[in-house]
Amino acid sequence: MGGSVAGLLAAHVLAGHADRVTVVERDRFPDGTKARPGVPQARHPHVLLEGGQVALESLLPGFLTELRAAGAPRVGMPADMVLWQDGRWIRRSPTTTHIYTGSRAQLEELVRRRVLANPVISAVQGTDVVGLLGDASRVRGVLLRDRSGDSRAEPRALEADLVVDASGSGTKAPQWLAAIGAEAPHEETIDTGLAYASRVYRGSSGVLDGEALGYFVYPNPDQVHGGGALPLEDGSHLVIVSGLRGDEPPTDDDEFVTYTKRLPHPLLHRWLDEAEPLTPAFGYRRTANIRRRYDLSGRRPAGFLATGDALCTFNPIYGQGMAVAAMSAVALRDALADPRRAPTTRRVLRALLAASRQAWDISAGADRAMPGAVGNAVAGGPADRVAGWYLGRVQERSPGDPVVGRAFRSVLTLSAPVSALFAAPVARAVLFGPPAPSPTEPPAAPERPGA
Repeated sequence: MGGSVAGLLAAHVLAGHADRVTVVERDRFPDGTKARPGVPQARHPHVLLEGGQVALESLLPGFLTELRAAGAPRVGMPADMVLWQDGRWIRRSPTTTHIYTGSRAQLEELVRRRVLANPVISAVQGTDVVGLLGDASRVRGVLLRDRSGDSRAEPRALEADLVVDASGSGTKAPQWLAAIGAEAPHEETIDTGLAYASRVYRGSSGVLDGEALGYFVYPNPDQVHGGGALPLEDGSHLVIVSGLRGDEPPTDDDEFVTYTKRLPHPLLHRWLDEAEPLTPAFGYRRTANIRRRYDLSGRRPAGFLATGDALCTFNPIYGQGMAVAAMSAVALRDALADPRRAPTTRRVLRALLAASRQAWDISAGADRAMPGAVGNAVAGGPADRVAGWYLGRVQERSPGDPVVGRAFRSVLTLSAPVSALFAAPVARAVLFGPPAPSPTEPPAAPERPGA
């Protein structure tokens, strides 16, 4: 259910185990790199973190070469970016990781082309899933209704041995499960009320007036406004500004630029004053973290899995969604191929949830500390508070200490486990050393080794 990156990659994995895989997509797939109407975040920044790059290359060998050939910007961190975090500018020391910042539509189109070329996989487009077939013991398919037809018409059945919910954060699967006598999952939520607005610009005098591919200010409890500019594949920049509940960024042209004055430095505002806007501003406000705990005990039917945002939705400001979708597909592949254990529904669901756990801990941990955060998972537990104390010290030292910064980035980009933050050189700096000096103004150029 769903032709998103998560759904397409799940279909790709299942094609190795099934005679037929059907992707049911409510929209019609666009020609080329246009955004699907069913992707409300398509007009906003997307990044592919290193953990997602490794996963995608494992699933679709040669994918990163295709992505680069299509012009997707490959941005070195921290050398290629002007970054502000926790009240400090980050040293532009030599690159330790890369992110891709091209449009979501471009990446999704490349995935779709590769996946749908498999003759085992077919797509039913312009069609809504309106319910599940089966009962509390087993899901046996889905009920479909053509979106262009009579909404009162009887839905048609599509039988299946396995149904995967990849329908996104607005999934209706919990209600459909309840309708067949199964139990809806417990949902953990943390909502800061963060809202953002985005607009595409083309700079008139270089890239942010310096040797940088992009710029970003990360919000935190003391500086709740965030924003930045990330490069796109056509040489333009996608500019984003964010604020919390009650102070949402405007989509009016002039007010959008004015809102950037809330950031802790006028760099972006000055750049926008001279840049050419290429699109209107678009807003987005559905940014709650939601984790659906299908792994917990209850009346869980066999033959039903969830992946992507339908399983675990993250505050998009952290850029984790596409990476976790790819990492979840790898987890699905590995669980189905494990010769030591039968791939029961519960075991595979646990593997999918485990693939998203680190991203959840990062996003939920940061958002718990934001003022005004609400939800049943805001409080956390004693372990969360200890982890928060240690992580706070990591964040204080990462802007000026390349050793701590490297470990911190590896965890944030999902390319290394959280244990990387406890390696001996990192732990010594975090527990016993003071924060190293960091730039007092936006660093205009990357640091040159040996200079």
